[in-house]
Amino acid sequence: MRTLKITITGRKVTLKDHFKNLATKKLSRFEKIFDENADAHVVVTLERNRQTVEITIRDKGMIYRAEATDYEMNDALDQVISALGRQIRKNKTRLDKQIHSAALDQFVEDTSTEAEPEESIAEEEYRIVRTKHFPIKPLSVDEAILQMNLLGHQFYMFRNGATGEINVVYQRKNGDYGLLEPDVD
Repeated sequence: MRTLKITITGRKVTLKDHFKNLATKKLSRFEKIFDENADAHVVVTLERNRQTVEITIRDKGMIYRAEATDYEMNDALDQVISALGRQIRKNKTRLDKQIHSAALDQFVEDTSTEAEPEESIAEEEYRIVRTKHFPIKPLSVDEAILQMNLLGHQFYMFRNGATGEINVVYQRKNGDYGLLEPDVD
């Protein structure tokens, strides 16, 4: 029997055992799909009486991530689990080669009957409608954020002057900024 390695973290909130057990139980739906080396990280954050639940599952270099915010952490958890299920169902044919195919077929069949009737599971083609080429000059992270803001974009790719690596800065939903750096592993 495969078991998904699950890490549950609370930020600005103390998590009760009931929530941890519920999260583990709900994530167990995904166990048969992923490898035994897969791990799931659940992060619950409390801000202004709203609970944000973020789940990230890593398996064979692929990252599956969903986040939801609600007044009740259990409701946010339900929304995140549902979103992860939708992502997996929607991208089933593309994921077939990366994750356990037979388990994926069964998961899609099981969750399709649970899905809301108006929910569409139709496959979408990835369409690239525009390609941009631009010079990448070395910048500091602060300069890259300034450039992103001047352009009015939500992300900006640049060469980090300190490391020489290609990085991406982006604006998060809460207004803060994030930095994407390549991992040497």
